[in-house]
Amino acid sequence: MAARIEKDSLGEVRVPEGALWGAQAQRAVENFPVSGIKPWRAFIWSMAAIKRCAAEVNRELGLLEADKADAIIRAGEEAMSGHWDEHFVVDPFQAGAGTSHNMNTNEVLANRATQILGGGLGEYRVNPNDHVNMAQSTNDTIPTAIRLGALWRLDELLAVVDGLADALDAKAAEFDGIVKSGRTHLQDAVPVRLGQEFGAYALAVRRDGERIRRAGEGLRRLGIGGTATGSGLNAHPEYHARMVAALSRVTGLELRESDNLFESMQSMADAADFSASLRTLALTITRIANDIRLLASGPATGLDEIRLPAVQPGSSIMPGKVNPVLAEMTNMAMYHVIGNDTTVALASQAGQLELNVMMPIIAHNLFEMMQVVIGSLTAFSDKCVVGITANQAQAEGWLARNAIVVTALNPVIGYQAGAALVKEALGQGVPIRDLAVEKARAGALQHVSEGRPVTAEEVEAALSDLRKLTEGGIVK
Repeated sequence: MAARIEKDSLGEVRVPEGALWGAQAQRAVENFPVSGIKPWRAFIWSMAAIKRCAAEVNRELGLLEADKADAIIRAGEEAMSGHWDEHFVVDPFQAGAGTSHNMNTNEVLANRATQILGGGLGEYRVNPNDHVNMAQSTNDTIPTAIRLGALWRLDELLAVVDGLADALDAKAAEFDGIVKSGRTHLQDAVPVRLGQEFGAYALAVRRDGERIRRAGEGLRRLGIGGTATGSGLNAHPEYHARMVAALSRVTGLELRESDNLFESMQSMADAADFSASLRTLALTITRIANDIRLLASGPATGLDEIRLPAVQPGSSIMPGKVNPVLAEMTNMAMYHVIGNDTTVALASQAGQLELNVMMPIIAHNLFEMMQVVIGSLTAFSDKCVVGITANQAQAEGWLARNAIVVTALNPVIGYQAGAALVKEALGQGVPIRDLAVEKARAGALQHVSEGRPVTAEEVEAALSDLRKLTEGGIVK
């Protein structure tokens, strides 16, 4: 491969001839051939935004020559737009704190800015450290980039979560008239409406969206300007405030100044909190996807109370088989999110003193979690949930066989007599309503509190309209 020779503080390095990156990024490529994964677009965008704004602020403060600053600004905006993604080459498993990714960014922008000024690659009319990295450190740019990168896609993420909640709400309204058997412990329970089940799913997802939104607020505090340890050494006293203002304007995000730069660099708690909110969503979605698989099981030998859209054949050997593939995919995606969160949690507690060296994997996992959630929930909602139909006949058929509806008679005949009725109905294989009416007509049921025979009319009133049993209160 054609190469150019660059030098850093350790000596000469061969860099691919057309590469915008330089010596330090090349060392990282050679030192960390771990996963073959490249940085997420959010990480490239957020770091480029920081460099672009830093050049502007340092120019305004009289610290950086206008021509160099303008070239860095242009190069940064190009990188933000995705023009040079293939030149961000450092594996997420890299040198601690993210120095390799920071230098990859510095070198790409320095080389591109040098080209803008009429120079060649490796000439560095704009220096990666002295100019692109001016008033910065890996230690304050990487935690700032984590926050910016997550906020960059926050509205997109929330829209997907809300969209799934809306789809479930629509099904709740559509299925509200279908009375079915409730189930607790996977055993028969008192009736519910299918719409009530889906309405609960919708609200659970919507509340998870609210948790994510609240956690996202903590990411708006930026520690840029803390430089190496939080003291702000080598940064102008006005740099922090100006940077927050510039980043707010350039990114369009609502951002705030940190109230303690040391805390903003030491602590990854805000990132862990945001990650945990995604984990909670993943737990909710896993539960709902499992319920949907269960309700759609069969069709001949399962519950078969709902039908899912058939999107692909389900078996390479069994003709006609159709599987709940969107729910299965969603489960796998959510398990991956939960694993990502575990990594973020472990990495967040692994900082020592003024710095957390595990930031690269925190960044990678947070951005990956957001991508996986956005992609999987979009597919689950659009290709599965919106197309779910109810098998009303099956749902009502199961309910007709459910002896536990005798619970509605508890205020009349008491718990013990009800339990005996259930046992007898199951033993004889007859509907509980028919058995209860028969016994009432024979005078075999006693009112639990009034000590008189229960009439068949009282039994009929309690058990004839099963929808009433889904609306709470005491059935009379």
